[in-house]
Amino acid sequence: MDVLRTLARKVSNWGRWGPDDEVGTFNFITPEVVRRAAACVKRGDVFSLGLPLDSEGPQLGRQGRMNPIHLMSAVEGRVGEGDFRYSDDIVVMPLQCATQWDSLAHVYYDGQLYNGFPATTITAAGAARNAIDRLGPGIVSRGVLLDVARLWGVDRVGPGVAIKPADLEAAERAAGVRVETGDVLLVRTGHLGVFKLDRDREGYLRRTPGLGMACVEWLHARQVAAVATDTVAVEVIPWEDPALPLPVHLLCIRDVGLTLGEMFDLDELAAACARDGVWEFLFSAPPLKVTGGVGSPLNPLAVR
Repeated sequence: MDVLRTLARKVSNWGRWGPDDEVGTFNFITPEVVRRAAACVKRGDVFSLGLPLDSEGPQLGRQGRMNPIHLMSAVEGRVGEGDFRYSDDIVVMPLQCATQWDSLAHVYYDGQLYNGFPATTITAAGAARNAIDRLGPGIVSRGVLLDVARLWGVDRVGPGVAIKPADLEAAERAAGVRVETGDVLLVRTGHLGVFKLDRDREGYLRRTPGLGMACVEWLHARQVAAVATDTVAVEVIPWEDPALPLPVHLLCIRDVGLTLGEMFDLDELAAACARDGVWEFLFSAPPLKVTGGVGSPLNPLAVR
């Protein structure tokens, strides 16, 4: 933990936007950033980056995470004596079972959440601070896709491979784009194919490529608004130091105030970007306004 705390002091954004801030790096998404993002729309093509919410999702049913349960609560329901009929349904699901954002209340250490709020503000009723509903205005910015798998000439980056800042910069150069303040960075590894094509849930969840701990300083320096990948945890698993579980989560969420997006389906978007060489787009991914929630399911959209 000493290494983590040393790095935390370098990248901390606590107090940067005031003592009551609960949205962290989303403060970088200014009206100017949104206008820049809107200018990325040239063709009008829309790509969904979300996995389906159904019983065939990636979850194994462990640690409280299961795939969604969809039930019909009304079939051929009636109102009055006429011909009016209706259908209704319900979904039972963890908020983080498929494509999703982590809120800034999701992980912590030393008894403190992002911006110094005490972890005791999370109770059985939910998160009183840094909850996902604080992002109610939505997440609309310029998205930038860095395709590490394509850069390395592979279908999939191997499980357990840590992506380094130099790899992200090489992907920038290959794409002819630079990640800037307020951008949402999407990193494609191709690992989603382990679930989508191989149908290997265990392999998809248990060993993944991902960002190494050195990327945290890079993300902090570039002032990105959020980062998302096609893996279950954004960061590499197994983690680089076996004694330090999920350090990218701890540093990004708790110290930087940087929201992580997981299990994004980036394959179709990446193919389109590769065809015309344009790797930037309007990105929109508003979370559900779940009061006190520590995550939210998503259907993120990229508009080119």
